[in-house]
Amino acid sequence: MEAYLFVHFKEKKTPDGEQVYFALSTDGFNWEQVNKGNPVLESHLGEKGVRDHTITRAKNGKFYILATDLSLANCFHTKYKGSWENISIDGSKHLALWESEDLVNWSEQRLIKLGDEQFGCLWAPDIIYDPHQDDYVLHWSSSHASNSYGPKGIYYSRTRDFENFTTPKLLCRKEDSGIIDSAIYEENGVFYRFLKSEANPATIILEKGKTLTGNDYVRVGAFDQEMAKLKQGVYEAPTAFRLSNGKWCLMLDFYGVEGEGQGYVPFISDTLDSGQFIRSDESFSFPYGFKHGTVLPITKEEYDRIKRFFNTVG
Repeated sequence: MEAYLFVHFKEKKTPDGEQVYFALSTDGFNWEQVNKGNPVLESHLGEKGVRDHTITRAKNGKFYILATDLSLANCFHTKYKGSWENISIDGSKHLALWESEDLVNWSEQRLIKLGDEQFGCLWAPDIIYDPHQDDYVLHWSSSHASNSYGPKGIYYSRTRDFENFTTPKLLCRKEDSGIIDSAIYEENGVFYRFLKSEANPATIILEKGKTLTGNDYVRVGAFDQEMAKLKQGVYEAPTAFRLSNGKWCLMLDFYGVEGEGQGYVPFISDTLDSGQFIRSDESFSFPYGFKHGTVLPITKEEYDRIKRFFNTVG
């Protein structure tokens, strides 16, 4: 691939922030806004706001965007009475979905209901192709009645067509805290799972396992050592992608301050397996603070098409 698309939202206190935004890069280091910094898609269903975006390129030639159906601007002080706990338990059991064949013409929004009455809110979906079963694993974080809506776990459902989804199953829990914001990648036949641990430690952790949905995952100690160097409790929403030089870039969403200081910061590692991700802010440039999203490698043709269609300005 020759370029990158970042699908994300903006942390604003108005409804326009909680929509679908695009950013582009030809090298993964220097990013430019799309559509003059305006949303490229808007949510008109559910809470009429979306967060925590993911995008995937499917084998059927289509692209799919999924996101949390949640609007703090519309609902935090009304429907949820200013309480994150109320969101966690009573939030949407749906995820928002759009599909496209060319990254510029998108379908009407759909809401897919994956959670039943046992689930709390479905947060932060992400998608990975499973080569062993030739399908896609859609995973997200939720509270659940099975532990009295206590610390969140990661759940998953399988699909081949993004129309039909299997009954959700528990992917993983952490004994001493909730976990959210799962992101899973494959390297050399091994699966690597980034998670935000809500405590013990209050930062990002990395696990590796031989099977995508198996129970053989173990912590990567070198990654723990790198994360221990950072301030705790202020990073979330890991997303990773491979740079043209073969190295991995891990983006972590820094939410530890109010306002313009928020947004992604980059960490670089030679391999996922080493776990040695070094913060590399000086190499990257961003036009604004991207919030919880996903980076998709794209072709130069796709990059040019997006720029032409949305009349990009830097």
